[in-house]
Amino acid sequence: MNDIDHRQLGSRLDLFHQQEEGPGMVFWHPRGWALYRVVEDYIRHRMRQAGFREIRTPQLLARSLWEQSGHWDKFQANMYSLGDREAHRAYCLKPMSCPCHVQVFSQRVRSWRELPLRYSEFGACHRDEPSGSLEGLKRTRAFTQDDAHVFCAEDQIEVEVARFCDLLRVVYADLGFASFEVQLATRPVLRAGSDAVWDRAEASLAAAAQSAGLTFEVRPGEGAFYGPKLEFHLTDSRARSWQCGTIQLDFVLPERLDATFVNADNEHVRPVMIHHAVLGSMERFIAMLLEHDDGWLPAWLAPDQVALATVSDASRAYGRRIMNLFDDAGLRAVFDDRPERLERKVVDAREQRIPLFVTVGPRDEAAETLSVRLRDGTRHTWPMIEGVGRLREIAQTPFRVRGDR
Repeated sequence: MNDIDHRQLGSRLDLFHQQEEGPGMVFWHPRGWALYRVVEDYIRHRMRQAGFREIRTPQLLARSLWEQSGHWDKFQANMYSLGDREAHRAYCLKPMSCPCHVQVFSQRVRSWRELPLRYSEFGACHRDEPSGSLEGLKRTRAFTQDDAHVFCAEDQIEVEVARFCDLLRVVYADLGFASFEVQLATRPVLRAGSDAVWDRAEASLAAAAQSAGLTFEVRPGEGAFYGPKLEFHLTDSRARSWQCGTIQLDFVLPERLDATFVNADNEHVRPVMIHHAVLGSMERFIAMLLEHDDGWLPAWLAPDQVALATVSDASRAYGRRIMNLFDDAGLRAVFDDRPERLERKVVDAREQRIPLFVTVGPRDEAAETLSVRLRDGTRHTWPMIEGVGRLREIAQTPFRVRGDR
């Protein structure tokens, strides 16, 4: 491992750990879970802005559903299965949420007027990855995907793909990734559906990607078994490429699971299913975030946004007063009133990658001010109430700062 491996950062920053009793599983610590929840809440907001309605589907489903969808034939080596001791029925932990979203779509007759219909879910997934391929948060056996699916008509594909690409650009920019690579993965050898269906799907996705202004590399044979996909790759600290976001076009799964809608001519026809994830695995994306700038995160993402340090014991009461104001402002702050030298407190806050550092001493208390040091080293002395407001603005989530896009 090199100096900015996310596994070392996870330990040093007390974010998460893994152990042999749960290979490929993650034990999130309080600071790590705070980061996870900030990312999750941010994506939830962006998906809601984009017109998605959040749902929740089971993690454990009868194997018969996975057989019907085609996942069992193509993916069973990576699926965890178990039996029902009473019904003697085989079940599987879901490796993805796609068939589940079709079940929600198909619970009643759908009209063309409802399309496009957009569902999103933070899907808890399990895949039996080979032990040798496991790597910290980047490849796990239990993970959460920001799964989303659009059910639409063929003439809506281009607009929906463009909407996704716009969403992904905004999200990646907000999270600090100005650039990414795009690959178009086409039909694999083991696949469902006819060549004619694949011809249509690949042509539609390529045209939609070009319309969205994407430049992509074609990767023959690397698509999902049910359809081609665009993959959005980020580079880690070792210059290795990792797939994060994806968008996949699927004419096959609606057919296999008998999903239909009633068109304008009162005919039952198949919808197109568009699978997409902006981040992909939440765990993998957090690993990429951590390695991107050696554990330093934008203030809005940081598990602890502000460290408030007292100069001496005499400042504790004033410090607690400031902490209450931080809490009221929604700032994630830690209070360092240890009997240590101020220099030690500064070093410790930097080692924990806390971007905003506030000092309070007797002069601050007398003047009701805050002495603030930003991550770039600039210093300010602000009146107490104004200072809390300024820190809140610095640490605000992007959509609250810039408004809805």
